[in-house]
Amino acid sequence: MNNTVSFDKLRKFIYEKSGISLSPAKDALITARIGKRIRALNMESYKEYVDYVINDKEDRELVQLLDVISTNVTSFFRESQHFDFLSEKISEWYKNGQRRFRIWSAACSTGEEPYTIAMVLTNTLENVPADIRILATDISTRVLNCAIKGIYNPDKLKDIDPQTRYRYFKKTDTGDLAIDENLKKMISFNRINLSTPPFPMKGPFDIVFCRNVMIYFDNEVRLRLLGEIGRLLRPGGYLMVGHAENLTGMISSFKSVMSSVYVKQ
Repeated sequence: MNNTVSFDKLRKFIYEKSGISLSPAKDALITARIGKRIRALNMESYKEYVDYVINDKEDRELVQLLDVISTNVTSFFRESQHFDFLSEKISEWYKNGQRRFRIWSAACSTGEEPYTIAMVLTNTLENVPADIRILATDISTRVLNCAIKGIYNPDKLKDIDPQTRYRYFKKTDTGDLAIDENLKKMISFNRINLSTPPFPMKGPFDIVFCRNVMIYFDNEVRLRLLGEIGRLLRPGGYLMVGHAENLTGMISSFKSVMSSVYVKQ
């Protein structure tokens, strides 16, 4: 950004509002992405845009800003070991008499993660009575709208086996693939800012997927979020994080059970 003062001002604003920490090294990336909003609003300078978004009391432009700066990389069955673990635990709990299951996908992006969870739970608990609810949240309204629609380009499903594709997706008139309506009914989508706990839900959850989002936060924001996840998880419940995320020394109420999987003690 040409105006260093404006960039610093914007970076501070984004951190206060979302917990996303942008280093000065992100200058060129943010400049390019914000340029889209400047053109859309017919503005003439970065300073004009920065003043506009900061002074928007209803935060409508903030939502647009977070959409353009957020990186939403996801896929079905991403980090598949987590879904193998999910299936094992759900099966174990069911055999021990549990019939109510609550899962939270905390940074659901365009929906691949919660829909994968729904597929795994359906496969694991097929033809048996169970009360299953999945909460899927994200800060980006743009990706939430994509997730709610549940329509994907076939390229998104290229790593899914044919049997799963046939069972859970239907081809649309445009050639895209739409997620099965029964899976949709298992999921509630809501916008939540993970940097500003406490959150409105009561819990308790059996498992929380909070993967590949804390890499954007500093330790202060991570500790707040982990404390809130600890509040919402039941004892013996599990937290899944991204394989690149190391929480050593940050979660005293959790114990590591395998790489990127923690149990609440």
